[in-house]
Amino acid sequence: MKPFTAKSIIPKDFIKSLSGKPAGYLTDRYLELACHMGMVHAASSLLPWQFQPASLDLRLGKKAYRVQSSFLPENETVETKLKGLVLYEVDLRDGGILEKGAIYLIPLSEELELPATVHGRTNPKSSTGRLDMFTRVIVDRGRRFDEIPPGYCGRMYLEIIPRSFPVRVQEGLSLNQLRLFQGDPEIPDSALKSEYNKNPILFAPKGSPIGVEKVKIDRGLFISVDLSGKDSGAIIAYKAKTNSSVIDLNKTRHYNPMDFWEPIRRQKNNRLILEPENFYIMMSKEKICIWPHLLAEMIAYEPNSGELRTHYAGFFDPGFGWHGGTRRKAQGTRAVMEVRPHDVPFMVEDGQTFCRLKFEKVVEKPQRVYGWRMDSHYQSQELALSKYFKIV
Repeated sequence: MKPFTAKSIIPKDFIKSLSGKPAGYLTDRYLELACHMGMVHAASSLLPWQFQPASLDLRLGKKAYRVQSSFLPENETVETKLKGLVLYEVDLRDGGILEKGAIYLIPLSEELELPATVHGRTNPKSSTGRLDMFTRVIVDRGRRFDEIPPGYCGRMYLEIIPRSFPVRVQEGLSLNQLRLFQGDPEIPDSALKSEYNKNPILFAPKGSPIGVEKVKIDRGLFISVDLSGKDSGAIIAYKAKTNSSVIDLNKTRHYNPMDFWEPIRRQKNNRLILEPENFYIMMSKEKICIWPHLLAEMIAYEPNSGELRTHYAGFFDPGFGWHGGTRRKAQGTRAVMEVRPHDVPFMVEDGQTFCRLKFEKVVEKPQRVYGWRMDSHYQSQELALSKYFKIV
């Protein structure tokens, strides 16, 4: 892939080609073209592994700033706001340790030069969320986290708070993703029901499709939690241990999960009481199939449904849980949920409504979909920890 210049002029032909497409997220072909045209650029070349079906992996820069507090820049640049908040710097060129509970801000390698018709959104990668790393992006004069306004030109900064484990990170690692879109990509409930009738999205544990009359659709599609497992001794959740050693994010399938996690097995009453401010990995009862012309985002549990946060990384690429063929072929993969209750113990029961999936459109089907000819760690997952842990 060619190097990207620090500044480029976006050709009118690219904007015209998008104007003929419906509202939706840019998929791999358009993302690659956008990068070659300078909408996303970096001092070092963007690499093929960064391009996902409907997102671009972003890389950490050379240094991390340990800051006193989180912030939004509002009417100022991030650099201006940083001046009074930095405690010290961490050099990431050869790797640096981010301490548990501390707040860091890392300038990302990629910069943006968006046209007036293209918006951006960012989200943590699945492996990041499953480590209980709270991450979000801010930009100059930004008023909301993880949202990049159309026409934005400048740097992106990743805020990181390791909640359960200290981690070692290095320049060039990717902890989050960028999505670019035009128009309003969200699919309303009426269109989602019609889509579901043609291509079922939720499947029972054994693979049979769940009829649309049996699912709940209300500003998206609701899914439930599995606390029954396959048998009486099944592990139905993992709880993060409070004291552990550093996790090096350069090492895949390296760590013994029992050094970092406490497995929780099925209870007699298929219930589980979650302890405040503890972090759990759980999974959905239903299997989920994101057909190649769709993408989905898991929305945090509603505050009026309980003091519970149900995810950190909730983006599902086109093709997640899709195993090819037609609707008659067995489809679906479990969704893994990152869960942290707040303030009070919170009881959950098998089959309890737990999360909502918001569905959105893409401008066209991606050339490559999740799990097909890609190194996709979670395409056939059940209750799966992050890729840094050995499979036991």
